[in-house]
Amino acid sequence: MFRLISFLTLVLTSISVNSQENNFSVGLDKTDITIYKKGGGMLGYSMAFNVSERVETNLHARSFVLKDKHQKKVAIVECELCFIPSELKSAVVDILQQSDETHEFNEENVLIMAQHTHCGPAGYCHYASYNMSVPGFIPEIFDWLSWQIAQSIIKANQKIVPCSISLSKGFFPEDWEVAFNRSLPAYNRNKEVVPLPHSQRNKAVNREMTLLQFKGENNLPLGSLNWFGVHATNISNDIMAINADNKGYAATYLEEHYLKLNPDYVGAFAQGTAGDVTPKFVFNPKRHWQRGYWEGKFPDDVESAKYNGELQFKKALELIEAENQLFVSEGKIHCALRYFDFSNLLIDTLYTHTSDVKKTSPSCIGMDMLGGALMDGPAAPKTVVKFAKVWIRLFKAFELAKARIKHDEASQKIIEKYEAQGPKAIALETGNKRLLGAKYVKKLPIPNFVDPTIATFKLYAKRNALEEQAWSPQVLPVQFVEIGDLVLVSIPFEITTTAGRRLKKGIENLYAQEGKREVILCPYANSYSGYITTFEEYQQQMYEGGHTVFGQYGLAALQTTFKKLYEVKSIPFCTTPDELCPPVFSESELEKRLYYQRKK
Repeated sequence: MFRLISFLTLVLTSISVNSQENNFSVGLDKTDITIYKKGGGMLGYSMAFNVSERVETNLHARSFVLKDKHQKKVAIVECELCFIPSELKSAVVDILQQSDETHEFNEENVLIMAQHTHCGPAGYCHYASYNMSVPGFIPEIFDWLSWQIAQSIIKANQKIVPCSISLSKGFFPEDWEVAFNRSLPAYNRNKEVVPLPHSQRNKAVNREMTLLQFKGENNLPLGSLNWFGVHATNISNDIMAINADNKGYAATYLEEHYLKLNPDYVGAFAQGTAGDVTPKFVFNPKRHWQRGYWEGKFPDDVESAKYNGELQFKKALELIEAENQLFVSEGKIHCALRYFDFSNLLIDTLYTHTSDVKKTSPSCIGMDMLGGALMDGPAAPKTVVKFAKVWIRLFKAFELAKARIKHDEASQKIIEKYEAQGPKAIALETGNKRLLGAKYVKKLPIPNFVDPTIATFKLYAKRNALEEQAWSPQVLPVQFVEIGDLVLVSIPFEITTTAGRRLKKGIENLYAQEGKREVILCPYANSYSGYITTFEEYQQQMYEGGHTVFGQYGLAALQTTFKKLYEVKSIPFCTTPDELCPPVFSESELEKRLYYQRKK
């Protein structure tokens, strides 16, 4: 009966809503990208014991190729992966450009997002720090993912038909147990929020879902793409199975709902401002501490993921069937992308609200990040974190004292690093390639048995496999995708609730004179280098602040890059020596860091 009522509602809504002329064309595709290395790590929790042994649910890439009346195209892809490294996107674009049918796709007009499941494959990143818990780079996973994602775009490009695009938005009711702030002390520091108690942490998130719906001739539902911020971490680090988590279940439920009406319906559930948002809300002290004491609706994590996914599915369906949908106005598709060196960025004072110019530093990870997120999976034991912080404070005092005496260029960089990183207890300098202050990691006086990841660091250091490139990305892309009166904003970070609100407001201000109706943030897109918090949240130094790698002005730095991109967005991006691009890893460096089986 529910399906019949939904179908009749859909038909009636379609008659009233879709009487407008189709202004765009779209091709949609869903392609299986499931792959893993048995016994190899999964990406997300970065724990050596969190390995893949079987498949619980398949993983997919869902592609939307849009075309305007001027034949301009953009490919938007949502992948059931943890994140999209820039080298993976580049490989996808390379494959597309080898075909006459898709050679028009390039860095600018391809947007690839991840929904951030922590139960997907690892080993497909070139940067060392993302491979330490795997351990190592796995070429067959990288090649498979890049090929399958490219094939999804190619197939979508072959299915292009006229369509209308409508936008709808709606809030989850507060009693729907879908999303909760996991770092409330940091959130409550923000000047624009009303501090909330732990019992009201469900209100300390952005509970709005934004949805684009695509309909073809005779009002046929072709697919939809929505954004909502909640971590895909219902499945915890003690489950050794590939799983698309809550957003994967939500997508499956929506596509099954439309199975009879359109068996090729594509329903994608992308991430929003999920940086400080968890699906877990029930405290269970019987859990193992390293798994974390928090769980979702049920003690069974898979059932909790299904429950959360069902809530997202129901909200998406409600928006699809809503009467107050707004058509995306007729207009052109325009894409703009630039790479910026976030490790050495002068920040516009418009965003720091200071008279003096601030700057970022090469990426650094804090000890509070290595301690894990308490609600989504702790990492290092609390005693280890405390002892490490003592050493870090002593080393910082020594390094700063030495730098202030020398007055040379290297000393100035050290001073600038600590100014940029503020209160962070720096444990891992992925930009400067140092671990706990040690430049020569293989000589680090920490026994291998203390932590398998430390052992892997030392092993690769002995192989001279950590010398060529930084251990995590420093050069990152930012991108605008304009579709009529919409703007999609790709963000190579995971961003917190309040930081996302500030970023969106700033971009709306940039576009204020252009009549754009909606700005949609797309995190976990095109590359990845940790978190973005507000300045206030950063001072609390919880997990998210410890992983805001470019320092306490990370949000202002990101805002600065989008302002710079806006100023040149009419100029095509060209991969020339004049344009900054991410580094290319040599085969020899990657071969030194290939996957190996840890001894048990």
